[in-house]
Amino acid sequence: MKNLTTTQQWYTTLNKPSWSPDPSLFGKVWSVLYVTIFIAFVYTCMKTFGANATWPKYIFYTFLFNIFVNVIFTPIQFGLRNLPLAVVDIVFVLISCLALVYMIFPYSKTISLLLVPYTLWVCIATFLQIQITYLNK
Repeated sequence: MKNLTTTQQWYTTLNKPSWSPDPSLFGKVWSVLYVTIFIAFVYTCMKTFGANATWPKYIFYTFLFNIFVNVIFTPIQFGLRNLPLAVVDIVFVLISCLALVYMIFPYSKTISLLLVPYTLWVCIATFLQIQITYLNK
């Protein structure tokens, strides 16, 4: 993977839409979202595999898939610098976010709603990634 300075320089040279958030905002938002994702994931694990397991395992596996595609976004976008592949990846993140909110809702409205800010942020990030990819063909 490229070093941080080179990566930041590369990202600043990309054409971005006028509505693009300031890059410093991303770290702050993700710091909060990772806490909510962690809480929802731990609760999902408890409800899937714990003593009072009542949730179907497909919710857990969907969550694992979501975490995986979320984690590989950064190496794809900034390590490989592959904008089209990053679009494909973030679309999978978005689809799995939407699926999680939908699948969890009948079992726990609270946990489902806890994932809504994450899902909304991923909607913004997906649209942003599509725009950046288009602007930098």
